[in-house]
Amino acid sequence: MCGLFGLLRSPRADHPGRASDAFVALGTLAEERGSDSAGVAFLTGHPAATGGPPRRPEGHRDERRSDLAHDGCRVVKGRGRFTSIWRPDLLDDLDRSPVVLGHTRWATQGSPFELDNASPLVIEAAAAGTSGNAAPAGIVATHNGDIEAGLLRARYALPDATGTTDSEPLFQLLAGCPSPSEVADALGTIVGRAALAWVRRDRPHRVHLARAALSPLAVAADTDHNLYWASNPRWFRDVQRHTSVRFATVVMLREGTYLRVGATSRHPAVLSGGTFVPTARAWDLDDRVWTGFTPKTPNATAPPCATA
Repeated sequence: MCGLFGLLRSPRADHPGRASDAFVALGTLAEERGSDSAGVAFLTGHPAATGGPPRRPEGHRDERRSDLAHDGCRVVKGRGRFTSIWRPDLLDDLDRSPVVLGHTRWATQGSPFELDNASPLVIEAAAAGTSGNAAPAGIVATHNGDIEAGLLRARYALPDATGTTDSEPLFQLLAGCPSPSEVADALGTIVGRAALAWVRRDRPHRVHLARAALSPLAVAADTDHNLYWASNPRWFRDVQRHTSVRFATVVMLREGTYLRVGATSRHPAVLSGGTFVPTARAWDLDDRVWTGFTPKTPNATAPPCATA
């Protein structure tokens, strides 16, 4: 189990600091869904270069932490909780970034002690793709769930992985899908639990969101028209209590939903999407999937979210 959270800014929002406060609050709340590692990817808004070999990332990395500048994005991650990797000096990048991806990890497949297994993961151009249709600049991606990665490797000619998670081969598959229909087809081959958020580095103002079997994923818009996503809709209510952000709508995505959202000249909007049939295994009905969700009681008040 893991926690996903993120932000797609409205180009017309007057106060970027408000959305930044909400993002950091979401990261703190996401600790309940994972404390093995945490990470943040700041998309600069500048498309990564296409063609030729991938550029080597620059920055610092050791066994516990990394802060690396890739072409078009900066990824900061490390072992432990989100609050252990977040630093005040990151706020400038957060305020400037049109898209930010966040992740907290509760390891299912792959060692929790290997930094290569911590997300967000950057799938470079040389590693992206399945049959020559790769996104030239690769993707930056996050995943909550547990899937049958071996089935994907048996079905598709995926490159060797850097880490040992089930997420990386799934990201390699998605990186090779240039159209929404191909993405939906690929998502339909997943067996297991999955919620996903990723960005193509050559189109950094567009975010791809998908919910396959079971793993929860909610989307929200605030009154400044910024768009957010999170693994638990309750987190948005908590953000309202502790920040000045006010949400106009919160929606829990249905299983089998894929959305491509992007910032138009006015505010983020759904650009395209699709549906697919998710496949779960018998043992996927695990209470840990709903970590952080309030158990139903006879007098409980329904959360202020819809299903779409």
